[in-house]
Amino acid sequence: MKREFFGTDGVRGRFGGPVVNPAFFRRLTFAAGKAMAPGGDAVPSAVIGRDTRASGEALEAAVAEGLLAAGWNVSLLGVLPTPAIALAARESGAALGVALTASHNPVDDNGIKFFNGAGAKLDDATELRIEAHFPPEDLGGAKGVGTASRAEHAVEGYVRRMTSLLPAGSLAGWRIAFDGANGAACATTPFVLRALGAEVVAIGCEPDGTNINAGVGSEHPAGLAALVRSSGARLGIAHDGDGDRLVLCDETGAILDGDEVLTFLACHALARGTLAGGKLIVTVQSNLGVDAAVRAAGGTVVRCDVGDRYVTAAMAREGAVLGGESSGHLVFSRISPTGDGLVGALEAIRVLIESGKPLSELRRRLVRFPQKTAAIRVREKRPLEACDAIASAIRDAEAALGERGRVLVRYSGTEPKIRLLVEGPDDAEVARWIDRLRDAVASDLETT
Repeated sequence: MKREFFGTDGVRGRFGGPVVNPAFFRRLTFAAGKAMAPGGDAVPSAVIGRDTRASGEALEAAVAEGLLAAGWNVSLLGVLPTPAIALAARESGAALGVALTASHNPVDDNGIKFFNGAGAKLDDATELRIEAHFPPEDLGGAKGVGTASRAEHAVEGYVRRMTSLLPAGSLAGWRIAFDGANGAACATTPFVLRALGAEVVAIGCEPDGTNINAGVGSEHPAGLAALVRSSGARLGIAHDGDGDRLVLCDETGAILDGDEVLTFLACHALARGTLAGGKLIVTVQSNLGVDAAVRAAGGTVVRCDVGDRYVTAAMAREGAVLGGESSGHLVFSRISPTGDGLVGALEAIRVLIESGKPLSELRRRLVRFPQKTAAIRVREKRPLEACDAIASAIRDAEAALGERGRVLVRYSGTEPKIRLLVEGPDDAEVARWIDRLRDAVASDLETT
């Protein structure tokens, strides 16, 4: 059965649109409260946090009303990175965590992500169950038996935990460039780095409710690269608006993506015997060069669907402790139940310290297969099996590339786009097949 409201990562869209507005979120969280009630006589509790978008305040109030109407107690965490909200759910004994964010999307968007009591994102079956409880009408001023309160020290608790990941004073003498995307991590990541002894030079740390992700953050790393070069920083760190992504910049100002970071993290762990089962979990989006590098280091790559909740599910299934996406979602299950940009940054710094090597050298672990991608906006996401030209182009490309490459065609789970990926033995062949796929999309789908 197909989910109606939920995408790859919760519910996301334009604020004030049909699914991202206070009335809809009130109904959605009422449904979540009914679907996820743990049973028994005790009143269940939920924690609610948000990023820095101005629209988050109205949605926060609506979410609290929906859960209260469903009979829950709610604790309002305020502005907090999404992974900190997940940790708060797990460590407070709450049965539900709610993050109000549209992640790396522009400020006009907003969204909602749910976490269970273990701090993990919900699986498809649970999201379907929530949709089945969706009330047919707005709840209005419905009242419940629960209570709402403002949490104290939520930021301090998260910062204290993150600071404990590295030895005290371990970053003394380090200069680190940071880009907070004017988002939820502006008050956490720089504090942790400074508490560990680093000098932090920062951009994107002046949130005003309207400038989240606006030319800054993990989606716009050029400013971070320039800051690294101008300041002489040892590395640069960028997050997205809700702090669950990581993009690194080496000391020369060159940007690393998630594949490069995952590769050197996995290879370092393999050398030290700390990669459980010798397994790294990545999505189908990651470059085949990751597989080659990890295999050469004595490990195995296991692939899963796109989305960090699918990464965490695969990690649990495989007994793995490290996984992530090329987009910069990195999951360290021994530390956090979900992707955390700050944890990723600190673990990357740990490798820098233990290896004594700069990022510009560590990144060479990954030798990429030639790859081209495309993201094309479409008016309707027709089933791919009903798109004859696309299906034919995929079959032809797969037959021609064989084991020398791969083809991936999928719809975005959060945007009205179809995404194309081709990897192969050389740039010319890859370009030829990506162009063939573009033509097939234009033939089968109405593009915008």
